[in-house]
Amino acid sequence: MLMHVVPLDEWTAAPEAAYAPPSLASEGFVHCSPDEPTALAIADAHYRDVPGTLLVLVLDESRLAAEVHWEGSEDMLFPHVYGPIERAAVASVLEVRRDADGRASELTPWV
Repeated sequence: MLMHVVPLDEWTAAPEAAYAPPSLASEGFVHCSPDEPTALAIADAHYRDVPGTLLVLVLDESRLAAEVHWEGSEDMLFPHVYGPIERAAVASVLEVRRDADGRASELTPWV
């Protein structure tokens, strides 16, 4: 399973369409994380100042039409999806819980 952090407003903006975040247009791929600790670290580092609810899409790689490449450095590889995320590839959606200082602290089921 792959994980992708997304603000709630972005995820719900086009509920019928495949999800294509801004990074797909600007960088050619969708940034993902390989596990929960990394997804929380990404949420904390890059989304701490983003207001509102943050979600983590848990993706079933076998349901993605786009290619996935693991890229990065020798120390850490990240999965990059080279195309939009079909909603059928989303196995579950989790919510990022933040502590009083706004740090990402845990993932819980999104309802």
